Parts: sequence; C-alpha cells; structure tokens
Amino acid sequence: MRKLFVWDLHGTLEWGNHRAVIDISNEVLGSFGYTERFTHENGITLYGKKWYEYFTWLLDDGYERAMQLQEACFELSESNPNMQCHGIAPTPHAFQVLAAINNKYDQILISNTRPATLATFVKVLGLDEFFPEGMAFAVDQHSRDAQRTKANVLAEFLDDGHDYDEIVIVGDSPSDMRLKEVCGGSSYLFTHPGFEFRECEPDHRIRDLRELLVAL
Repeated sequence: MRKLFVWDLHGTLEWGNHRAVIDISNEVLGSFGYTERFTHENGITLYGKKWYEYFTWLLDDGYERAMQLQEACFELSESNPNMQCHGIAPTPHAFQVLAAINNKYDQILISNTRPATLATFVKVLGLDEFFPEGMAFAVDQHSRDAQRTKANVLAEFLDDGHDYDEIVIVGDSPSDMRLKEVCGGSSYLFTHPGFEFRECEPDHRIRDLRELLVAL
C-alpha cells in the first residue's frame, strides 16, 4: 500500500516557537517606540493566530500598523536565526515516529511560514533527513495578499504524479484538518500538553505522537 503522511510544523513537530514569537514581537515593539509588551502567557492565549493578529490584539493602531509590525518581525527573525530558533525543540518522540514512517511510507511537510524561515527551522530541528528538498513546502500565509493555502500545495503535490492509496494528515489547526477535503484519508489533531485542542472535527485527537504508530 502506498501511504502519504502530511505534517504541519509549528505546534506539531516543533515545540517552543510560541516563546520565540513573543520575544521577537517585544523586540519589534520596542524598536517602534511602543511601551506595550506581550507576556509568554499571551503567547499561549494567542497561539495559532497570524502574527499581525497578535498586534491587533495588543494595540489599537489598526490593521496597517499591525502588518508593518508583522513584516518587521519577519525581517528580524530572518536576519537573526538564533533569536528565531531560541528555545525551540522537536516535539517529544518526533524522531522516533518520523523514522518509523520513513521506513515504510512517504511524508511531506507543509507550513504556513515563509520559505527562508521554514528552511531554517527544518535544519535547526534536525528534520531535514525526513523532509529533503521537494518534500517540505512553505505556504507563506502571512503576506498581505496571500492566496496560496496548504490545500493548494497538497493538491499540486498529488497532481504532480504522486498517487497514494491512503493519506494521513497530522496537524494542530482546523486548516490542517480540512486538508481531508482535498484528498480524503484520516486526520489527527495534535496538541501539546498545556494547550487546548482547537475547535474542529478531526478523526482523532492526540497528545503523544506515538499514537500515530497505529496508522502504520
């Protein structure tokens, strides 16, 4: 049987990025002259939102300023990879599960982040052995006029001569779970301990990636 696993990155295969997002956001707020600051508890509350939405939540300066702050955050994170990757780590048991899948099936990574930052995250997390070139895709959903979605990327990948009997989707968001509309299969909603499951209708809810091993 030909089977494909479709992975999300942040909050699924990675842990800790929510803290780096807060640190970068606060650095940018200071550079723009703001006295307001996020707390790391805010990072848990706001987790899963687009970066500009953090700023519309904190400030009363409108969408345009929030987009400016978001762009500054991306520029800072891309110019300072150490700050961007500070404190992040692979999700517990990620390597064990990815290696087990790699022995039998294909897997791809689709992230909403930018191409440059995705490449950095994949390398720093040590995930490049599982997602080589052509198997990790950055959607860049944060741009002002973003039209491309994870669903578009998955559909294009499958249309490009990739045929599977079964597809398994693993992510932490409703948009990940909606990838079933593209390809069918089964969906696993993952959430780290301490975070609430986000509102959607997956086939399975898991807090330990090893639960995926039953799908092999």
